[in-house]
Amino acid sequence: MPSETVFHRYVALGDSFTEGVGDHDPTRANGVRGWADRVAEVLAARTDDFRYANLAIRGRKLLGIVEEQVQPAIDLRPDLVTVYAGANDIVRPKVDLDALAVVYDEAVGRLAATGARIVLFTAFDPGSGGIYAPIRGRFALYNEHVREIAERHGATIADSWRMARQLPADLASSDARLWDEDRMHLGPAGHQFVAMMVLDALGVLEHGLEPLPLSEIPDVPRLAKVRADLDWTRRYLGPWVHRRLTGRSSGDTVAPRRPGLAPIE
Repeated sequence: MPSETVFHRYVALGDSFTEGVGDHDPTRANGVRGWADRVAEVLAARTDDFRYANLAIRGRKLLGIVEEQVQPAIDLRPDLVTVYAGANDIVRPKVDLDALAVVYDEAVGRLAATGARIVLFTAFDPGSGGIYAPIRGRFALYNEHVREIAERHGATIADSWRMARQLPADLASSDARLWDEDRMHLGPAGHQFVAMMVLDALGVLEHGLEPLPLSEIPDVPRLAKVRADLDWTRRYLGPWVHRRLTGRSSGDTVAPRRPGLAPIE
């Protein structure tokens, strides 16, 4: 059996998904942990000289990620790069995914030219219900672009669209217990599953990560569910829509939480 690759300099690029939003941890920068930290913690245990940077910023669209994060990542001379970009474009009222794919392809090409191992993500399947169901086709088209880009540049795919196949038989990727209360970002259990998916895609053997325990699904009366939906609309959906309409982002005042390569503490 061939030995697994040991990584020494890992840089994570992206938006809130990679920053770790939804996986709350007040002891860490920006108050979050996330799947990338979980991956880094496993990789750090395999070598004494491991370093990790996370340049992701919540709310960033694909062009912002490319313009702000790609060259700084290249300058860090990584041997592993993970990139997730495009989710915040998919959910906009209008988007030209074909044009964005051209930009994404060029950016991934620049990263791949460094010789680093590149990991790209497909988007989650929003399913046939919920607020993203009407644009499910956009998610699928985006994923086809990602698969083609990965094939062209020899990148590894972390397949979020197919992650449901890796979940226990009684657990769907849309299960609320995997998501934060804002229903837009993964919670700790969801981030843990993504970390496991990434490590498996990289061929990291016996990484030791296991699914986090999940609470029982409560039997919520219909009226209580309606009230919860209204509260969610007021607290999360309304502000999200307002930011879209006013051209603002949740990341406008946020800085990368690990802007340079540093050991895992």
